Amino acid sequence: MFAGLPELGISNGEDLKETLTNCTEPLKAIDQFQTENGILLPSLQSALPFLDLHGTPRLEFHQSVFDELREKLLERVAVIAEGKDEDRYTKLEELLEKSFPLVKMPSIQPVAMRVMKHLPKVPEKKLKLVMADKDLYRVCDVEVKRQIWQDNQALFGDEVSPLLKQYIVEKENALFSSDLSVLHNFFSSSPKTRRQGEVVQKLTQMIGKNVKLYDMVLQFLRTLFLRTRNVHYCTLRAELLMSLHDLDISEICTIDPCHKFTWCLDACIREKFVDAKRARELQGFLDGVKKGQEQVLGDLSMILCDPFATNTLVLSTIRNLQDLVSQEALPRDSPDLLLLLRMLSLGQGAWDMIDSQVFKEPRLEPELVTKFLPTLLSFVVDDYTFTVDQKLLVEEKIPVTYPSALPEYFTKFLQDSRVACEMGLYYVLHVTKQRNKNALQRLLPALVETHNDQAFGDVFLHLFTGTLTLLAEEFGSEDFCSAVFDGFFLTTCSSRENVHRHLLRLLLQIHPKVLPTRIETLVKSLEPSKQASDAVRELHTQLVDKLDSQKKSPANVAETTPMELPVATPALTPTTPPPVASPSLSS
Repeated sequence: MFAGLPELGISNGEDLKETLTNCTEPLKAIDQFQTENGILLPSLQSALPFLDLHGTPRLEFHQSVFDELREKLLERVAVIAEGKDEDRYTKLEELLEKSFPLVKMPSIQPVAMRVMKHLPKVPEKKLKLVMADKDLYRVCDVEVKRQIWQDNQALFGDEVSPLLKQYIVEKENALFSSDLSVLHNFFSSSPKTRRQGEVVQKLTQMIGKNVKLYDMVLQFLRTLFLRTRNVHYCTLRAELLMSLHDLDISEICTIDPCHKFTWCLDACIREKFVDAKRARELQGFLDGVKKGQEQVLGDLSMILCDPFATNTLVLSTIRNLQDLVSQEALPRDSPDLLLLLRMLSLGQGAWDMIDSQVFKEPRLEPELVTKFLPTLLSFVVDDYTFTVDQKLLVEEKIPVTYPSALPEYFTKFLQDSRVACEMGLYYVLHVTKQRNKNALQRLLPALVETHNDQAFGDVFLHLFTGTLTLLAEEFGSEDFCSAVFDGFFLTTCSSRENVHRHLLRLLLQIHPKVLPTRIETLVKSLEPSKQASDAVRELHTQLVDKLDSQKKSPANVAETTPMELPVATPALTPTTPPPVASPSLSS
């Protein structure tokens, strides 16, 4: 621990041992050693005997003086570093040369570390010594570690990897949250709140103003996105850039060609809508990609592949369609709608673009605009007409038939087109949120086979199970149970654990409303296999426990006990149907 003292001309324990070994008068030798190596202040010599008389150990006195001097020195280092002297870094380098030999001494280590923290360029030799010593590396400041990381990508990757894993786990846990709600779901938190999260803040601190480290993190995210297809890495790509934007790190923001586009899109995500003004700004950024710089499209596509961006774009598309219905206009006549489709297509094609390294915007299928979207609008008209007919004909008791079969080409679109599939899924969420069980039952069969099985992805299932709670009362009908459970969830539940988990989450919320015979069947069919994860087992156990407690509850017993009818009952009045809402597609 005292190995560096001789380099600085200071005696250590070995010197004292040698002195005592070779001397003839040990007490005189000790006294001389103390005089030579003590605090060289003449006025102090007379004070030391006085402290001895008061029983203050010399060690305690010297330690207190040492601690005080060290704090003064640390303050002086900060003053030098914050000053504007041209030679301030030279002064710090000189101090580092004197303190670094004692860097392993706990009492001196803070000085050496503080000096290195304030040096924009720590000598390479000293960085290598710190990197080679695990204890030193662990305690050095992040400003020093950045200088080590920028030339050691593997070491930086080891530091970043646990944070990236933690980020993905947090996102997946949020999608499997036990709280099913329409108002408070995965997309409820604001962009600024999200990037205040632990992982984003730690990565931001690790990067600082170092462009090289920022590029390394982006490369990690691209690689992991390609390897896993996990869209949460796209979210992190955008959140990290905006976190640096919040801190006004111009060194990075000004050189990232995606900065202004991401900033504008971030404002849209905050409002959950792309208005006409921001749509023109976003279009300007896309059209402004110069020849020879097409690689920027790869990063732009990742940013648009972020589920929060996709959610905003699709919701905006649906609101745009709503306006077209009221204006009796066609989708192809709306430039804003075409831009939204263009960005959706670019985001949905992110993986293919980065994988192939062919940086070119995917072509938007004309049939999407001329055939699919008009069909979607016709569904809106069907829903509106059915609701109006029900209201008008309820008094005459004339049955109203809801359109049942879907056009074959509509189902084909959901299977072949990523963009059409995304819009189709959000339309399903819309009709569910509107409590339109007839429209939902009509659309569910088309979701069994969708492009890349998007209907069984965690993002959609998270939103779908939340909105289904609005139709909890309908689960008392066998037809509705059959459509939702048999016609959708159970088609892949045995082969997809995530579907299994989402269905159990839903049942935990709505089980009191489900037909008793149906819930018993579901509990048996959803019993975890030997290969099932702990999460599935825990959810299934919770459901069984809830059902058991429900059977034993006093309220349940009371329901089975015959009750006397009151002597008089109030007159029954016909229920007035609720007012018919306009054909709104907004979520």
